[in-house]
Amino acid sequence: MAAALGACFLVLLILVALRWHPLVTVDGGISRTTHRWAVRDHELTHVFRVLTDWVWDPTTMRLVCAAAAVWLVWRRAAWWTALWLGITCAVAALVQQFVKAVVGRPRPVWPNPVDSAHYAAFPSGHALTATVVCGLLLWLLHRHGPRPALWRTAVAAALVSVVGVGVTRVWLGVHWPSDVLGGWLAGAALVAAAVTVHEWPRDGRERPSRGR
Repeated sequence: MAAALGACFLVLLILVALRWHPLVTVDGGISRTTHRWAVRDHELTHVFRVLTDWVWDPTTMRLVCAAAAVWLVWRRAAWWTALWLGITCAVAALVQQFVKAVVGRPRPVWPNPVDSAHYAAFPSGHALTATVVCGLLLWLLHRHGPRPALWRTAVAAALVSVVGVGVTRVWLGVHWPSDVLGGWLAGAALVAAAVTVHEWPRDGRERPSRGR
């Protein structure tokens, strides 16, 4: 799965770098439409700014991951898993910045912007970070056999976060839709690769506890 997701991300990266006309056309059409909505609907735009700047900001997501790592060490003595969690988040941040620097895609420019952002556009760091953090935490929760109600709540919260952050970035006019798609694909590929690393070989590592 990591290879398949990585291949999809690579194809998208190439299309973005080559400025493939159909992709540019779709990106532009969606972005112009959502920007018109954002300019008209001040209240919803304000809510989206709060969500993207505070709730789903990459720093907030990493702090959630750090809290999970502390909990793993404190309650489970799971040093390897906590270290693995931190390293994966750090690698995701490095990959994001490296690809941004290599591709150098400009962000959308509007005569009446409703928000601003720094660095290059592709891939969306918000979308990538939310996908990595939510994906890793969901996998860890699943390993420990959560109750059905808790699992359904966690899956719903993760889906809302990952999809929601992508919507806010396009709505606020700071990313093209393909930037968000690239963040999702890269994040999912990193999660799949990280899970493979964690499960390879398992001798001497902590085992998940079931039925708690």
